[in-house]
Amino acid sequence: MHQSRMVRNIRSGIKTLMLHKLRSLLTILGVVFGVGSVIAMLAVGEGASKEALDQIRKLGSNNILLDAAKPIEDDQSSVQRVHMSMYGLLYEDEQRIRETMPDVRRTVPVKQVRKEGRLGERSLELRIMGTTPDWFDLVNRRLLAGRRLQARDVAERSATCVLTEHGARRLLATQHTIGQSLRIGGDYYEVVGIVRSESSGGGLRTPDQAVDAYIPINVARDRYGDIIMRRAEGTRSLELVELHTILVEVKSIDAVERTAKAIRSMLKRFHKRKDYNVNVPLALLQQAEATKRTFNIVLGSIAGISLLVGGIGIMNIMLASVTERTREIGIRRAIGAKRRQIVGQFLIETIVLSSVGGLIGTGMGLIIPLLITYLAGMPTVVPAYGIVLSLGISVGVGLVFGLYPAIRAAGLDPIVALRHE
Repeated sequence: MHQSRMVRNIRSGIKTLMLHKLRSLLTILGVVFGVGSVIAMLAVGEGASKEALDQIRKLGSNNILLDAAKPIEDDQSSVQRVHMSMYGLLYEDEQRIRETMPDVRRTVPVKQVRKEGRLGERSLELRIMGTTPDWFDLVNRRLLAGRRLQARDVAERSATCVLTEHGARRLLATQHTIGQSLRIGGDYYEVVGIVRSESSGGGLRTPDQAVDAYIPINVARDRYGDIIMRRAEGTRSLELVELHTILVEVKSIDAVERTAKAIRSMLKRFHKRKDYNVNVPLALLQQAEATKRTFNIVLGSIAGISLLVGGIGIMNIMLASVTERTREIGIRRAIGAKRRQIVGQFLIETIVLSSVGGLIGTGMGLIIPLLITYLAGMPTVVPAYGIVLSLGISVGVGLVFGLYPAIRAAGLDPIVALRHE
């Protein structure tokens, strides 16, 4: 009985709204644009932060990245024709971290040098990364062909190298990839593997690049030493850098922050100048996620104003409807309709308006991000909670803004209502 009455009331509400099609459509549009903008703006916010968050996660929540950083005063003092700069991380730094800090599982030292790679007539400037096999565990990149560096390569000081996919395509095109003898600088290396590299995103510098060639660290030290010569505008500068990067893997996430603090304290003690950077992906991830939440709240609040405008439109049409239907309300009250039935009838009409607008707005909110991605190339991600939240708010707006007109209609005196023209 109650269910059939509800169905009858819904049909009656729809029929009443259809008597004023244009007015009802214009009222619905406020909710449509509100819901659509909420979903679209949340999708843009999610997409904007997703790439940066993914990059941080790929660095590993248990890892700490130490990078050599050239002090500013060294750049400013290079007025001599030949200038020597000594900065960066030391072999002793890596040894101290590995041997004295109980929460550290392992460390990966990295020495960098840029050299031209040549195979036949093809050439490409490569970033040579002297490192250990553990690099490929901490910076996990998919193996495309061959193998990674192994412990025996370091033990035997083998002239082997692993290329990134970009370098392999440029140098080894139309050639058999694995087993080629690649000339790097004045030395030859056997290509034993190819790995996929990741590009930096969201302003974050990843430890690998598209033009990397990985060789055993002791081979890099033997062949290239610790001094790098740079030429620029008629001047020469020499840089003495033992290690450019140290990757530190911590045993548990809970120990990351205190280990990073201990590393900073240790480096400050043994380095007279701040010629290093300490990056903690876990802290960057937490900061990025907090920023993302704030960004989504701001975007959602701005878009929610459109829903507020839509709710005001619903209240406006329902107040007009109460005025127009005053005599009808008086007749219904005279033949026995209760106040709660009048309230229910008007609330049903407002919920129908807001629900229809919410459904149409959801469809629009799903289409807009696709158009943004297609036309502007921006990544967008439609969150499920955004759809549920928008629909819930649209129905809630209908209830809140339809309640006052419904109560006002139910409060009309039947005698006064019957006399209304």
